[in-house]
Amino acid sequence: MSVRQSLLAILDQGPCYGYQLRAEFDRRTGSTWPLNVGQIYNTLERLERDGLVRKGDVDDQGHVYYSITDAGRDEVRGWLDSPVSQQGGTRDELPIKLALAATLPGVDVAAVMRRQRETSLAALEGLRAARPPSTTGGEDLAAALVADALIFRAEAEVRWLDHVASQLLAGAPHTRELTLSAQTPRRGRPPRAEHAA
Repeated sequence: MSVRQSLLAILDQGPCYGYQLRAEFDRRTGSTWPLNVGQIYNTLERLERDGLVRKGDVDDQGHVYYSITDAGRDEVRGWLDSPVSQQGGTRDELPIKLALAATLPGVDVAAVMRRQRETSLAALEGLRAARPPSTTGGEDLAAALVADALIFRAEAEVRWLDHVASQLLAGAPHTRELTLSAQTPRRGRPPRAEHAA
């Protein structure tokens, strides 16, 4: 998620100060991604350095207002006009954990998966219960859109866990275990795996 572009998109609506940007971000995203105010001010400093925003007036309470520049508006338009691409590889702990568990001797992978599936299903039910009702606009719509994305991801996680379970049940446990390699690793970064498109 791009904090930089999100703040610029909000500033495209009019000048704001840091806490105001935080409140607007929360209001427009259903408060699902908490931003701390330090992160906002650090981002504003970088945006100012890059010529995308400029500091403006200070009000009676000492709030420093930031406004977007023409270059900032161009960046917002480019961001909104460009699709979000999925990154190759994963930093998601769950697939890494299960891949390792499946290859380690003595690990009851079925038990690991069962506990994870129970937790994932409970999280899915919690997301469904907390989902705001659908509306045609405003804050409720923004919250519902983000909630739906979280629900769909949680549903996909449960489906993926079922898929992995069926694959693991198909093979004998000893055929997937890996022992430590005796081969000396090369120094430097490993080559990137190329995925067919």
